Amino acid sequence: MWHRVWATLENALYITEWLPNYTTGTLRADALAGLTVGVMLIPQGMAYAVIAGMPPIYGLYAGLVPLLTYPLFGSSRHLALGPVAIDMLIVGAGIGALAQGGTERYVALAILLTAMVGVIQMAMGVMQLGFVANLLSRPVIAGLTSAAAFIISASQLGNLLGVELGRSQYVHVMLIDAVQNLGNAHLLTLGIGVLCIGVLVVFPRWMPLVPEALVVVVGATLASWFFELNQYGVAVVGDIPDGLPTPEFWAVSFSDLNTLLPTAVTLALVQFMNSVSLGRVFATRHGYTIDANRELVGVGAGNFLGSLFQGIPASGSFSRSAVNDQSGARSPLANVFAAAVIGLTLLFLTPLFYYLPVPALAAIIVVAGIGLIDLRELRALFKTRRRDGSIALFTAFVILFVGLQEGILLGIGASVIVVLFRISRPNVAELGHVPGTRRFRDLDRFEQAVRLKDIMVLRVDASFSFANAEYFKDFILEKSEREGRNVEVVVVDGSSINDLDTTAIEALFSVIESLEEMGIELHITGLIGPVREVVRRSGLYGLLGEDHFHLDTHEAIVRVLERWDDQDDEDRVERYFSSAEPEKKESTPAAS
Repeated sequence: MWHRVWATLENALYITEWLPNYTTGTLRADALAGLTVGVMLIPQGMAYAVIAGMPPIYGLYAGLVPLLTYPLFGSSRHLALGPVAIDMLIVGAGIGALAQGGTERYVALAILLTAMVGVIQMAMGVMQLGFVANLLSRPVIAGLTSAAAFIISASQLGNLLGVELGRSQYVHVMLIDAVQNLGNAHLLTLGIGVLCIGVLVVFPRWMPLVPEALVVVVGATLASWFFELNQYGVAVVGDIPDGLPTPEFWAVSFSDLNTLLPTAVTLALVQFMNSVSLGRVFATRHGYTIDANRELVGVGAGNFLGSLFQGIPASGSFSRSAVNDQSGARSPLANVFAAAVIGLTLLFLTPLFYYLPVPALAAIIVVAGIGLIDLRELRALFKTRRRDGSIALFTAFVILFVGLQEGILLGIGASVIVVLFRISRPNVAELGHVPGTRRFRDLDRFEQAVRLKDIMVLRVDASFSFANAEYFKDFILEKSEREGRNVEVVVVDGSSINDLDTTAIEALFSVIESLEEMGIELHITGLIGPVREVVRRSGLYGLLGEDHFHLDTHEAIVRVLERWDDQDDEDRVERYFSSAEPEKKESTPAAS
């Protein structure tokens, strides 16, 4: 019985994988890393909550329960959870049109959204749907991150200027509004914001091991208290509730669930994609693997349980995970120590944040937003494949000028269209014989390859399906007609065809019929087992005949040449055999 219980726990809780081997040395390393990350999370959590339109205290709530839950289910040893700037931007965009920021209604919707995100992620993990996150391709994530950087930074212009600006998710609207209100800027507020930005940018170069955001928060709060800056018109955070969050159920209505669902699905996928990508970076660096489905359950459980304690969405943070790694974290338990720091802060230190200047938080957000811009990633996309770079720019453009969710959906759509286009236009190469071998290589890429007289050899570098059936059919027929030589046989190397559907079969029937009318034979070689079975069941095998299917291209050519009785060139089989030395290696690398 106990064996069954333990087996069930092992399947559900990933902590059973590493806890039995936990040591005192690992505990010390995790404690140090967790304390460091926890100190860093205090100012970031408060600042990121502001991006979502929430009171700062909810950023601290998000750094509590999710961090206690993730170690039970998550498989990454270095992922540090908590509020993330991009997540908060999605929350603000999704709820901003439904309620006024900071109101009870707004807060209730944000917490309900967190619960929905958690349920979606856990359901995906249980159903082994981790692969769904692949819909968010690398170009879409790059475009989202680049656009989010501008939106996050621009959203704080009002707090930096000390003026009230309208909320918007469009950068150009926020910039125009800020320019129109420049004359009303509060100079002391602007000066504090600029000074804090300078500290955040310069300080890491002097003391890279000290959290610069914490320095800004402590320094700005002390200055605000000592000089009573709130008396001079500088906005401060004000009263922050102290104590740990109390459990509360959500105020749920069907209309709210229906309205929030698109945002919840979007956020669930974005969180998962970022967390898994980040987790894989550290897993590769330290020589272990992570389970994508367990990550879904770990992050999802953190969000769901966190929402019961008034938490907003939490996921893996790049900056805090990097600090977690640098500080020596060895297991997910480092998150528990970070949560302990947040818990102590909520119990005893929240009154100290009363005088924290709002422009100081705005400065933290602006620098965090600018830090999301990754020009190297965009350059890499354009250098590797120009179309991927174009998708990233398209996604960013739509997010900036149309909308966040619209940009993500259209970016996904553009990626899918590009994939379908690539599938519908597969590479079909004409092959030539490499003298002295049994090999056939692409005539356009291999200089030694020689075109065979009267025989055209083709290779399809893709699955043969409805998406490319007509293209392949037209390619064979047009190539046969326009070859400019007397083609009597077309040999299709099918070794790269790993799938064949009914539409492709129908196209092959049409190709056979058209080639027969032109007096051209069709031979197929190298089909793998599952594809051969489809060919047999479809009747194509019986139509062509057993002698038109071969193990490889060399065998097909030999059989064709042996059948021909051409008096003008009676020694061509002998000449082909004399050049085919199977053990002789090529002198030029094959680039097919």
